[in-house]
Amino acid sequence: MPSATAFPYVLFQIPALGISIHTAMQSAENTVLGHTTKKGPAAAMQSASTGNERASLVSHNQGGHQGVSVIKSNKDDGEVLVTESIGGQVVAEYRQPDVSAVTTTPATLIDPGPITIGEALEVAALSASDKPIDESDVAAIQAAEMIATGSSEILPGGIASEAQSAAIRNSQINRSEDRATLSDILADASAILPKDKVVTREDAEKVVAAEVRNKAEMQTTPGGVGDAMAIAARRNQKSTI
Repeated sequence: MPSATAFPYVLFQIPALGISIHTAMQSAENTVLGHTTKKGPAAAMQSASTGNERASLVSHNQGGHQGVSVIKSNKDDGEVLVTESIGGQVVAEYRQPDVSAVTTTPATLIDPGPITIGEALEVAALSASDKPIDESDVAAIQAAEMIATGSSEILPGGIASEAQSAAIRNSQINRSEDRATLSDILADASAILPKDKVVTREDAEKVVAAEVRNKAEMQTTPGGVGDAMAIAARRNQKSTI
């Protein structure tokens, strides 16, 4: 079991699995987290199950239900610890920002001074300034831009489009110091966004989910886009109390 101060993502080998187990884990993840993690246990089990069926190791209806559970525990540092188990055996454990304590307040009822999505992105540009942009950052920035603008598509020439181009370039550059960073793309996010809005709990949850779905360790980048959105949501809620 990981220590109390570090919670790396851990995925143990899982024996021959049938469809019913990974379906149960998907349901549990959706219920507790609001989404199925892209590279988490449910996704891994689905891949293993499909491979086992193709190899004739199990049939479509085999696998059984082995007591699947997903537990989300609040920590003292503003994050939650997610533990996923099968039959009492922990198969994954990871951390993510806690936005569950934040409740949504209509923007029209919020006092002057709440943090907007553009401002939260600029905070990420400062707090994780040297972090090279990758797919997880792109996903988080895309989610944030679409929420801010109310659009279902990324905007040509917008911050999400620029982030996507930067991530592609970064994947082709060997030296990390030559890669585009969050600071390069998000420093003027408020000015670049054609529309903006105050960060709510739901906004933060969507951005965090987009980021962790695209990270193997299923954790947000410390000080990155997801973290900045979660912090902004919590501060906005406190400003209304």
